[in-house]
Amino acid sequence: MCGIVGYVGDKKATPILLNALEKLEYRGYDSAGIALVSENSIAIHKTRGRIADLRCIIERDLVDDCTVGIGHTRWATHGEPSDVNSHPHLSKSGRVAVVHNGIIENYIELKHHLESRGHSFSTETDSEVVSELIDYFYNGDPVSAVREAETMLKGSYALGIIFADFPEQLIALRKDSPLIIGVGNGENFIASDIPAILKHTRNVFRLGERELVVLTAKRVNVFNTYGERIEHQITHIDWDAAAAEKGGYAHFMIKEIMEQPDAVAKTVAPRIDECGNIELGFKNITDDDLRSINSIKITACGSAYHVGVVAKYFLKNMLGISVEAELASEFRYCDPIVDDKTLVIVISQSGETLDTLYALREAKNKGGRVVSVVNVVASAIANESEEVLYTWAGPEISVATTKAYSTQLVLVELLGIYMAKLRGSISSEKVCELVGSLQRIPSNIALELRDVQSIQYIASLYFNCQDVFFLGRNIDYALSLEASLKLKEISYIHSEAYAAGELKHGTISLIEEGTVVIALCTYRPLLEKMISNIKEVKARGAKVIALVNADDDQTQNVADHIIRIPACSEIEASSLAIVPLQLLAYYIASLRGCDIDKPRNLAKSVTVE
Repeated sequence: MCGIVGYVGDKKATPILLNALEKLEYRGYDSAGIALVSENSIAIHKTRGRIADLRCIIERDLVDDCTVGIGHTRWATHGEPSDVNSHPHLSKSGRVAVVHNGIIENYIELKHHLESRGHSFSTETDSEVVSELIDYFYNGDPVSAVREAETMLKGSYALGIIFADFPEQLIALRKDSPLIIGVGNGENFIASDIPAILKHTRNVFRLGERELVVLTAKRVNVFNTYGERIEHQITHIDWDAAAAEKGGYAHFMIKEIMEQPDAVAKTVAPRIDECGNIELGFKNITDDDLRSINSIKITACGSAYHVGVVAKYFLKNMLGISVEAELASEFRYCDPIVDDKTLVIVISQSGETLDTLYALREAKNKGGRVVSVVNVVASAIANESEEVLYTWAGPEISVATTKAYSTQLVLVELLGIYMAKLRGSISSEKVCELVGSLQRIPSNIALELRDVQSIQYIASLYFNCQDVFFLGRNIDYALSLEASLKLKEISYIHSEAYAAGELKHGTISLIEEGTVVIALCTYRPLLEKMISNIKEVKARGAKVIALVNADDDQTQNVADHIIRIPACSEIEASSLAIVPLQLLAYYIASLRGCDIDKPRNLAKSVTVE
């Protein structure tokens, strides 16, 4: 969600903080600011708007050569976007400045408590309470003040804190919100995500739950909740910094769409040995455990949830057991039926999605066996899972996910094939056939990406439409959920996905002359029924774009436009069908002049409930 950065070293902090904040712009924000400490005072510079606006303010104010500071990009939650509500927040005494990601759930109670003791507030935010609360407990010992304040906080938080009395020190603390520590040579960093600091150091570690870190230019001291010093294993980031750059593309989204063949190959290939056997590398969940599983719950949010809906159809067919996909934001509030015979598959690109993390904990509390599918190594969800399947998709910067979705899907399918073989629910020949299909997906996606002109042409015809309806049956319906989300989140066109069989139960009343309908027709067993649905909407004036298999010679006779996927098996189709629809969403949004990588009101990683 919001972005945090912090620097302590011997260089000018301002340009480092601003550059780091720019690397976090993809997370989404509506205001930005920095706080700098020197000579026992803290200076705050912040504004509503873009980091470019913040640069102008800093240039106007002639910021000095401070070498310690914190910065923040904010998406408004409590209080409207404004200069005042922007972070950092400085306590009224001027002694403490704070940047905060997350939500303080009991901030009103704390605010009343502090007001009764002489503290005042100038913002509508929950975060200002943190700076005043730390100031309230401060008696000359920064760590003690932060820890005492933490005991009063309810909710989620990643905090960067500086004290006017300690101008060479930066403190950070986290609970349920991610925070990276960067270890440099004579300088150290905090950040919400790796790209922010990759220019300065490749040596990082993730701060653990409720751990506190004290950074100076030469030291990084981490303490647990008992106040004991602990050591973290430092990870060296080996992906190139250019992976987090556009590389000549107009937007990160189109770059990441084009990276899908390589991303899927990197995810699948290392898990297939030379004999065609699947190697998942599990250590805690045994083959016997997987044989004893009698139900599967898939929980996730957004596009990751849509992966789960697609995978549900596949896993049911492979395993012959109950499989459900549930939104993580609802999972822990609906008393899920989970026990030690339930496999819970948790999916999250960032590995920090708060709703999903809470769903994971609920599943573990009920005794479920948890496997997570994430892209970020050592993230919170990965750390709290029994087993982890990493997607190895590389950094994904665009808010609208593409390659993470594709890699998540093939990983869950790999897990399904592995379990089916263990349980004897499919033959060895079928296993070989399915593994071969997954290995062909990268080349088939590459084939789709060689010729995008037909997609661009269709986009040019309909980029001004107001409403789009996606229709599909069975797995095509599941795919339509993600296709619809891609379009609406980056183009701002109203878009809905419906199970085609539900048309006559109300939805068809919305179809009128010129309404755009995108019909997914790749699920062969129900093709004739989909053709009937196309005819129904055409009779009411709809313009129909149909996504079909390479050998489909029926649908072209009823649709206005045809998009074909390469000749493929059924399991490949679920991966191939989404790619042209990602492209269609991208080109429509581009023609509408939208800010594709940073769509309004959205964030890459949602770390609040």
